[in-house]
Amino acid sequence: MLGFSFQKLLFTIGIIVAIWYGFKWVGRKQEIRAKEAKDSLRRSAAEPGGAGSGAASSAAIDAEDMVECAVCGAFVAAKGARHCGKDNCPFQG
Repeated sequence: MLGFSFQKLLFTIGIIVAIWYGFKWVGRKQEIRAKEAKDSLRRSAAEPGGAGSGAASSAAIDAEDMVECAVCGAFVAAKGARHCGKDNCPFQG
């Protein structure tokens, strides 16, 4: 009744193989969706109007380079940095 049989062994192997291929299929679907989303974002950023249009603007993250002030040690934007108010500040404005 609870003994070892060839049918039970084949059934167990079949279940393991089905689960294995199921996980592989789900993984491939996730990779395809991620690639499509990345391509869609890249295409919408390349269009006229670029990242400022539609769903791409909410998904795009704006980043800005920062530089360290040699006088006070604070990090400020590389473009448009303003004078910190201390003597010998390297930034003007």
